[in-house]
Amino acid sequence: MLPVQKPKPDTYTTLDEIRERKDQLLEELNGDNEQFTTKWHQLFAPRESSTKAEFVGGLITKSITAIDAFLVVRKLVKNYGSLFGLGKKKKKKK
Repeated sequence: MLPVQKPKPDTYTTLDEIRERKDQLLEELNGDNEQFTTKWHQLFAPRESSTKAEFVGGLITKSITAIDAFLVVRKLVKNYGSLFGLGKKKKKKK
């Protein structure tokens, strides 16, 4: 995300100063837009076709990640599920 700058308290005395500032801001916006567009296209650029080995390797990596996430969620629900109304509720001793 681009940094947000606070507006500077400028005082303009003529219309020419206002037009110059407007042109300056327009140039900044166009530059920011170009940077954003470039980064957007880099993020969603189509990947080159992978080989069979890369496909299988990616599949295994994603599977391990999914299993790991499942086990972590299961453990968290088991230990802390009662806080959110999930999982087994502990019985109170009488």
